[in-house]
Amino acid sequence: MQTDPTSASPLWKRINATALAADKLNDLSDFKSSDVNFRLALWNPHTNGVRYLKTLTYNLCTALTPAQLSRLAMIGNRGEGQPISITYEGQSICMDYLQALYEIEFVSAHLSLKEGAILEIGAGYGRTAHAFLSCFPIASYTIVDLPNCLELSRRYLAAVLGAGEYAKLRFLSPEAFFAGATTGFDLCLNIDSFAEMEETTVLNYLRIIASLGRCFYVKNPVGKYRDASLSTAMNRDEASLALKMGLLREVLDIHDNRAVAAQRQRFLEAYCPGGDWTVLADGWARPWSYYWQAIYRRCPAGKEGES
Repeated sequence: MQTDPTSASPLWKRINATALAADKLNDLSDFKSSDVNFRLALWNPHTNGVRYLKTLTYNLCTALTPAQLSRLAMIGNRGEGQPISITYEGQSICMDYLQALYEIEFVSAHLSLKEGAILEIGAGYGRTAHAFLSCFPIASYTIVDLPNCLELSRRYLAAVLGAGEYAKLRFLSPEAFFAGATTGFDLCLNIDSFAEMEETTVLNYLRIIASLGRCFYVKNPVGKYRDASLSTAMNRDEASLALKMGLLREVLDIHDNRAVAAQRQRFLEAYCPGGDWTVLADGWARPWSYYWQAIYRRCPAGKEGES
């Protein structure tokens, strides 16, 4: 039986009866964020998050230079834990380690890391430590974190690092760190966790950094936002708590570049460890629209305020 060349395909007969049914086309006030447009032009973001994440990762990879791809290749065993990845130029690449690459490149463009002693406050599972220890001749790397996260980073880094690099690590609880923090650090780091701590806790860490650190790299949100798409009570409860945490609690439109840029000075002032520190470099922290990053350096005596 010959198919009528002018008739709709079986697929589009189904689409016309569902996503593009006549009753869904009566009101065009929000059709671009409804099933109508999700079938015509966009993937439904509510059910295609992985596809969008992979697309974002792929697009970021297209901007990587050969030197960046080579540096990324130095960070071995990135597939541990089965991350959501794409393949680019023969490498399996995930969003986590793209961010780690951006972070270490921003820092290393302004600071020498040879034989440096690094302190990271809130290391998550340890991706940044993995990247620094794989790419630079670091002397020591201290991680301060809550017990469950310490256990995770300890096990993960033992799995992905060689014995020599792993031996450079030290894992401390906040209690142990505050009780015995006397050793100086060439570089202190906080990536995406000061915004989730109580204000007094952040200020206590900044005081320690001011007294023991030589340089400080911070990457955190410039403010807070409300997300109407949070659908569960647990997510709503966490969001309510998150709005009360950190030093920068102003609610803003995080997808408005001018609103984000307007928070830059507040960010730089909030995270400056002390009056004898100066901003060495700062800028937007890709890929997330509302993250900023900065490197501060302690000024030599008598040089306060100079950059």
